[in-house]
Amino acid sequence: MMKGESVLVVDDSLEMLELLQRQLKGMHLITFQASNVPDAIELLKHTSVDLLITDLQMPEINGMQLVHYVKEHYPELPVLVVTGYPSISGAVEAVKFGVIDYLVKPFTQIELSQSVENCLLKNRNNRREFKSNENLENPSPFAVLGMIGRSEAMNQLADVIQLIKNNSATVLIEGESGTGKELVARAIHYSGHRSKAPFISVNCGAIPENLLESELFGFLKGSFTGAMENRVGFFQAANQGTIFLDEIGNASHNVQTRLLRVLQEKEITMIGSSKAEKIDVRIIAATNSNLQQMVRQGSFREDLYYRLNVVNIEMPALRDRKDDIPLLVHFFLRKHGAELTRKPEITDQAVEILLRHSWPGNVRELENVVQRSLIMGRGIIDVKDLSDYLKAPMPAYSPSSSSFKTLKDQEREYILKVLESVNQNKTKAAEILGIDRKTLGQKIK
Repeated sequence: MMKGESVLVVDDSLEMLELLQRQLKGMHLITFQASNVPDAIELLKHTSVDLLITDLQMPEINGMQLVHYVKEHYPELPVLVVTGYPSISGAVEAVKFGVIDYLVKPFTQIELSQSVENCLLKNRNNRREFKSNENLENPSPFAVLGMIGRSEAMNQLADVIQLIKNNSATVLIEGESGTGKELVARAIHYSGHRSKAPFISVNCGAIPENLLESELFGFLKGSFTGAMENRVGFFQAANQGTIFLDEIGNASHNVQTRLLRVLQEKEITMIGSSKAEKIDVRIIAATNSNLQQMVRQGSFREDLYYRLNVVNIEMPALRDRKDDIPLLVHFFLRKHGAELTRKPEITDQAVEILLRHSWPGNVRELENVVQRSLIMGRGIIDVKDLSDYLKAPMPAYSPSSSSFKTLKDQEREYILKVLESVNQNKTKAAEILGIDRKTLGQKIK
């Protein structure tokens, strides 16, 4: 086995998950676990793995449906099926959909090791065939968790994640939209000892203010108009695991007060109840707002800010780590070019255009650009396939020049250019910029 290779194991039996995890760790592999298909799909969306091991017989959505999903969305990912209910028809269908090996429970450590090695060998060969640049072999110390980059900023970020992954310290992740704050939160959770427990992501900016409190803490039947039944909140759902509170700056004062109590007392109270309930949840919050300024203005509680800001992670903007752009482009070529009949490519001239762009929408904007350009270029991205706004020359810097524009002014001009290119369609502009429509509206104001 090669150091750093990773495996996602899917089985509804916790005993089997623990057994497989122990055996795979003995092979020096990084392991991720899911006890059902929806959780496995969520992990695959945000985590790059080298092998999928799945059971077939699972409640609600079975393992064969997961195999079909992987065949469609991740055709290069090798799959190993383990089952306690073997059948010839099941084996034939599995092989038809690209399953490399098929193990029947109970199996020996040697049988598992041989099957895993066989699957990973195929994956390595696939990677060698696809990769044309040796420098892209190891794009990131945490590429396995979806974070791509070898810049100093990314190396430091990986070091911080390693330091904090196994404790319960509250984390505040700050940075511009599109820098990958949720990816970092997931990396902390799935690389630590809470990885078997739920990871619940809550966008505080997307849930209406009058609903956020009930969604977070749950409510009892009859506690307010429309409360037709008891319902647990996100905090109860995340018990033993991690809750990620994105755009925490949008939380109302009532929610802030309740969050402070959660942090201080390690307990929550459902709306309509007087009984407190103990919980064990790690809180990771994120914001693209200046919380310190909001504290000074009185719109964010100072005591909550300091409770959240035990570990502070500042996400680097893409313009500050441009060395990572070729790595990210390569990653997105693979991700969005998997369904093409030919290997996706990009010309050196197109890469140069991408390198000189300022990327106010950060990594999310870059991914959107690569995906769109792949479609326009039918698998080969050249300069002609890039949007015109990317080709506009950057202003030359001169310390003595009084006409040199601030980053804020450049961002304003850039947003106006994008709006003009899509005939003031804010939804399309937000997509190109890599931000949501609400954030674009705020910037326009």
